[in-house]
Amino acid sequence: MSSTDARASGGAPDPELSDALSSLLDEAGVTAHRKLVSRILTTGIGLGLDDTERLDLKISAAALEEMREAFQVFAAHRGVPKVTIFGSARTQSHDPLFEQAEGAARGLALRGWMVVTGAGPGIMEAATIGAGPERSLGVSIRLPFEEKPNAVVAHNGRHVSMKYFFTRKLMLVKESRGFVCLPGGFGTMDETFELLTLQQTGKMVPVPIVLLDRPGGTFWRGFERFALEQLEGSGVISPGDLDRVLITDSVEEAVAEVTGFWRNYDSLRWDREHLVMRLRVAPTDAELDELNLRFSGILESGRIAHTDPLPAEIRDNDRLHLARVVLVPKQRAVGELHRLVRALNCLASAPEEMGLPGAEVEGGDSGTTVTAERRSDNDPVEPGLPQDPLDD
Repeated sequence: MSSTDARASGGAPDPELSDALSSLLDEAGVTAHRKLVSRILTTGIGLGLDDTERLDLKISAAALEEMREAFQVFAAHRGVPKVTIFGSARTQSHDPLFEQAEGAARGLALRGWMVVTGAGPGIMEAATIGAGPERSLGVSIRLPFEEKPNAVVAHNGRHVSMKYFFTRKLMLVKESRGFVCLPGGFGTMDETFELLTLQQTGKMVPVPIVLLDRPGGTFWRGFERFALEQLEGSGVISPGDLDRVLITDSVEEAVAEVTGFWRNYDSLRWDREHLVMRLRVAPTDAELDELNLRFSGILESGRIAHTDPLPAEIRDNDRLHLARVVLVPKQRAVGELHRLVRALNCLASAPEEMGLPGAEVEGGDSGTTVTAERRSDNDPVEPGLPQDPLDD
């Protein structure tokens, strides 16, 4: 029997199954987001009806269990901006890279950020030392040889251990509003390329990405040469795709890049084809005219314009205290939104003091933003979580 047998014709859930699930949710005391919880349960039943292999069931069950645990750990810090720091587990404490990671984490923690790491040794330990236990979140991976949680996060209640790399990578990206990558091996490069892919394809909202090297180091400049000569040179990436990152050997520049990205820009949200960008200070009419001249190439129609909160934002009490501009971008332009963000941050009208992305405000939500992918519904979702635009 297939899971489709549990559904009536036309794809609607079987009425008896729906009633049973509704009763189960009532008995369990589930009151919020019942439709989504029902979908999770229905999928589990479907797996049971699909003659799914035991290994596949174990993967599904373990992934959901550890994602639930990770969600619980992160939920206590939902209103606090987070930066993820990637780098090698093999970096020694005497290496200048260790000092760079520690310094960047300390600088960001002092400015109100929490630091998310893979919770292992090397660069990850350096970052947790720099941030301190109260400002550190760890997402470790269970390996047979290398990685155990470092002492800073192992017992601070802000650590979760994952069996699978794909669930770990989700949590390392999902809520962070900035990323600092230091030199590392296959794992670090995998994480760096995934960030670039998510940004390029618009599967993640625009965020700052810093490639931080040791003083005088050439690791990331070598990566840049490879990207420009081999990837861009052979036409598999577009000219300017690497403009979205800052390559530096300065801790101060790294911290300034992460915090400065949020000087004026706060968040974005899709409403059908309209993209709303929320700002701390609205641009003047003259600045808006200049932005329209500069960014006319990314517009599908109309112009960048001031707007009041849209009805869906009012319904969700979504960042209503902020100024807004609205535009209809071309579908393939979503990966270029970082350029518009930087322009908005550099306006003369932008505030001098750096903001904190998604900071809690009285009477407002926690500032959760949507992915940069165009949405057909209006549910706000987490910053780094890929979403199907047709998902309801």
